[in-house]
Amino acid sequence: MNPYVFMTDSDSDLPFSYVDELDLSMVYMPYIINGKEFMDDLGRSGGQKEYFDNMRAGAAPSTSLLPMGAYLDIFEPILAEGKDILFIAFSSQLSGTMNNARNAAEELLEKYPERKILIVDTLSIAAPQSILVLKAYELYRQGKSMEEVAQWVEDNKMRAQAWFTVDDLKYLRRGGRISAVAAVAGTLLDLKPIITENREGKLVSTDKVRGRKSALRLIADKAAENIDDPANAMPVIMHADAPEDAQRLEKLLRERVPELPEIQIWYVGPVIGAHCGPGTVAVCYFGKERPH
Repeated sequence: MNPYVFMTDSDSDLPFSYVDELDLSMVYMPYIINGKEFMDDLGRSGGQKEYFDNMRAGAAPSTSLLPMGAYLDIFEPILAEGKDILFIAFSSQLSGTMNNARNAAEELLEKYPERKILIVDTLSIAAPQSILVLKAYELYRQGKSMEEVAQWVEDNKMRAQAWFTVDDLKYLRRGGRISAVAAVAGTLLDLKPIITENREGKLVSTDKVRGRKSALRLIADKAAENIDDPANAMPVIMHADAPEDAQRLEKLLRERVPELPEIQIWYVGPVIGAHCGPGTVAVCYFGKERPH
């Protein structure tokens, strides 16, 4: 049995079936919709379509930092049992939440000086984070030390990639990702941004194309250019209640990289969906190092 607990957070958007199958320790992130706070349960309660339908009807969900106290409550029982913690966390560049986790770890290690907490910043979110988590979990299951597993993630995190496009620019505008002027102009011209997670762990727009079909073709092209080992790519297509476009993207990707293994299709979770909006579609995989 491993002398440490392998842990990640729900901003990985890892479907709950994996959590159950692997018995993963999970930190669940909060979101607020229609004045009520919920915790992202990775689809366990269903309702993903309803969530995005509510957004289409005008609901404006928001997200908030998980407070330091929550991390104290999660971490301390593990340390008290005499186990260490390896926490594979979502990008520090997209939220200040990781600072709260680090502060909690620092406080607890003063109380439990014989224990260790390693927090790895994946510089990823959603499926790229999940891909790193699942590959790192294999090492954990093989009995590798937490230092070895953490080092593997550090060494390989630039190989977890995502390319995505959104259906409506107003959600990026609301989150401050683009200006109101750019959002209006883009909507009038039917411009669709192509967005990726860059080497700094931030979301950046690399291209703009006119029309949804062109955007799907381009993100499939980007993936095909950057997948160097199809058998090891672990491809995932994510969508925010856009199943037909997800299937279209799957077909486009399969045409470009026919030797890929199974391409999984996952829902975008409510925390990430709050910022990108319904209709978002992404292709994610393990491949070359991020080009941007």
